[in-house]
Amino acid sequence: MLKKLFIQNYAIIESVEITFSKKLNIITGETGAGKSILVGALGLILGERADSSVLFNAEQKCIVEGSFLTDNKKNINLFLKENELDAGNEMIVRREIAANGKSRAFINDTPVNLTQLKRLTSLLVDLHQQFDTLELGDNDFQRDVIDALAGHAELLNRYRTLYTDYSTTQKELSGLRVLQAGANKESDYNKFLFKEFEDIQLKENELEDLDTELKILGNAENIKSVLSKINFQLSESDEPVIQQLKGLANLLQSLQNYHPDIPALIQRFQSMQIELRDIADEIESLNDKLNFDAERIQVVSDRLALGYKLLKKHGVHTTAELLTIKDNLQQHLDKVLHLDTDITALEKKAAEQLKEAEQLAKALTANREKQATPFEKHTNKLLAQVGMPNARIKVAISKEALNITGGDEIEFLFDANKSNRFESLKKVASGGELSRLMLCIKSLVAASVDLPTLIFDEIDTGISGEAAKQVGVIMKELGKSHQVIAITHQPQIAAKADTHLFVYKQEKNARVNTQVKILSDTERIDAIAKMLGGEKPTATALENAREMMAS
Repeated sequence: MLKKLFIQNYAIIESVEITFSKKLNIITGETGAGKSILVGALGLILGERADSSVLFNAEQKCIVEGSFLTDNKKNINLFLKENELDAGNEMIVRREIAANGKSRAFINDTPVNLTQLKRLTSLLVDLHQQFDTLELGDNDFQRDVIDALAGHAELLNRYRTLYTDYSTTQKELSGLRVLQAGANKESDYNKFLFKEFEDIQLKENELEDLDTELKILGNAENIKSVLSKINFQLSESDEPVIQQLKGLANLLQSLQNYHPDIPALIQRFQSMQIELRDIADEIESLNDKLNFDAERIQVVSDRLALGYKLLKKHGVHTTAELLTIKDNLQQHLDKVLHLDTDITALEKKAAEQLKEAEQLAKALTANREKQATPFEKHTNKLLAQVGMPNARIKVAISKEALNITGGDEIEFLFDANKSNRFESLKKVASGGELSRLMLCIKSLVAASVDLPTLIFDEIDTGISGEAAKQVGVIMKELGKSHQVIAITHQPQIAAKADTHLFVYKQEKNARVNTQVKILSDTERIDAIAKMLGGEKPTATALENAREMMAS
């Protein structure tokens, strides 16, 4: 509830602080005294657009501050937690407008943006102005009313969660089908390419190894000739190199007692002998294994030809690159197969989700249809009570494609004159009719929904007498369970107030500014009498005022 409202330097308000009760608060005052200015100031802390032209003193900033009791409501505490704002049973919401037109907003002294401000204050205040009745003609609002009366919030949340999951599955399915369509176009060609790789069955580094082998086979005779010549010189000639080294080593041995470095040189000669003997053995072994093989040359040449053809076709240079291409082709082909499997699985999942969603939507429909007749009956009764005895409302529920709200299109139809020609509410109801209808509907919904503070700005326009009295009765009843703040010109409504706030003008420092005060019972009688009989109320008007307050 709104506990206090402080306004400074706004329009014709220099400074004012208003304390509200938790029940029915009625605001009255002469035309032009500034009643609607209060609502305009309140709109600032609700996130409305700021304008420096509203400054009472153009050289000072404007401050509007509201103190709210939150009663630790879950949705409010959740918002505060999500936005890392201090929580508590009392919350201060403040809006400041500088002389240059720039504005700042604060929640518990923490700066916030207007989006955050609007989200929070929508949980705190339901501001109903004369032109807000337009939402009454909105189908979403009408469905929300029936849902509130049906009291199936948990069922609706389950449905919305399921429908959201179903929509997500459908999007995934659509995406996979698009991929599948594209993949199928390439699939046949990829299969052809992959088969070429499968036919050749390349191994790692095979083409490079085959190229080396072909060079060896093609030069086998020359290689054997050179290897034989080297082996002959090392081991088999009249003076083999190995034997020459051995002789040289023996010569050095005769000198080892005469110079300290000689033994090391002898050791090196002996190492060279051993190394050359190993080289000679390897050359001999290599020479024995190497033979010219025309058949093998043909096999290698043919395989290399196939390999080079693939290299050229795919624009690469190594066996490793070809194997990478093969792996990629395999992945693409596997993906097509997996797509079929994934699509089948998602189709099954979507069908199951749709079936469950349809069942929940059917339950929602049943609940809504069950509420339609009682809603019509109670609303029509209230309409008669507020001076519209010939008016009738009718709830039309028709099927539509499943969506986030279910499978129902809900529309309020209206007949103002018992003509039995029900038409769309937004087409045929007047502004005054809509205002009273909105009050009736909110009074019904209030019993089913934890509504925030309800603020009505001259919702009683166009009514008087008994109708005005009944509007006051409805507001009084509404005020028993909700905080209601209403601006009115009707004495019948003012008489129902739990707290009566009077707005008036006074002159201060040669400037007119607005003030607000809470009226005592005596002052209320005088104020209501003036609303009945003019500035100088008669004894009869005063007596009527007392009777209104007592009834």
